Amino acid sequence: MASPIKVAHLTSAHSRGDTRIFLKQCKSLAGAGYDVTLLVADGQGSERRAGINIVDVGRPQGRLQRMLSVPRKLMAEVVQRDFDIVHLHDPELMPLGSKLRRRGIKVIFDAHEDLPRQILGKHYLNQPSRLVLSKLLEWYESSVCGKFDAIVAATPSIRQKFEKLNANTVEINNFPILDELAIDENSGKKEQAICYLGGFAYIRGIEEIVRAMELVQQDAALLLGGFFDTSSTEARVSALAGWQRVEYLGWLDRDGVRDVLGRSRAGLVTLHPLVNYLDSLPVKMFEYMAAGLPVIASNFPLWQKIIDENECGICVDPLDPREIAAAIDRLLDNPDESRQMGENGLRAVRERYNWSIEEKKLLALYEDIRSA
Repeated sequence: MASPIKVAHLTSAHSRGDTRIFLKQCKSLAGAGYDVTLLVADGQGSERRAGINIVDVGRPQGRLQRMLSVPRKLMAEVVQRDFDIVHLHDPELMPLGSKLRRRGIKVIFDAHEDLPRQILGKHYLNQPSRLVLSKLLEWYESSVCGKFDAIVAATPSIRQKFEKLNANTVEINNFPILDELAIDENSGKKEQAICYLGGFAYIRGIEEIVRAMELVQQDAALLLGGFFDTSSTEARVSALAGWQRVEYLGWLDRDGVRDVLGRSRAGLVTLHPLVNYLDSLPVKMFEYMAAGLPVIASNFPLWQKIIDENECGICVDPLDPREIAAAIDRLLDNPDESRQMGENGLRAVRERYNWSIEEKKLLALYEDIRSA
């Protein structure tokens, strides 16, 4: 019997339990018979979990060390362990991918985001710096990505971009795992609450959400599951009057996420209209739908199209707390309409927006690469 194909997923920035990397891609590949190792840099030590080897190269001290020393450590581990296919998940690992490709190792680059466009939204950089850095990153992507064996794109817009650089570009969306977040509507756990799950940052709309809670007419709570990007953001937001109606839960594991979804009557995803968000497909929006919750989402054209076509929520101006508050009140005031929207969203996930469909594309890509 032939030995299983040895696959390594590499990340310098994501956690070992990352939903896209570990729960979806690594577990799907291990389930299909691949020998899967996940290389991380989180300082939590090495272990074997769910049939996957997790190798920790140590947590870096700051972003500069992460970008300079972690790739070298990951490279040493890959060379020592003699992998057949390496799957990279961070842009800073692209130079490593080029070195591995020259050694005859097959390389996949996973473009979670459009980095040059993301840089344009970094307001801590001045405009000339953003433009120059964005152009440099765009040039570097175009110079190296065409040499990789494949590109995995996390959204349609990212696929369209990378198809021009590499013909073997496959769109694999970060859609929910079917039934992972299924909620028993008859459990009696529902509260007069809405939820927001993820990272809390100004550009992700956390201030407008909390300000909206000042204006909500219903006696409702906001359940927050996640973490603040900075202590200054937390201090500023927690000083708002609407914070009195917030239940701050901190970071949640998947069971905790399921519990919050079970308590909530709607989910919020009101990111600011930045260039790198407009064409994104936020996983939280689809996880709310998978849990049978109506969605209150930013009125970006792509998101509006998904929400309207599936009649599964309300789109609002993410910069207007009054619109957000009105949407919350509408859903809480009209439980039958809210329930129908939730059922519509769940049906859309079951029919189209789920990992079972994306998994088939991932496994087909790996089969093509191993056979090439």
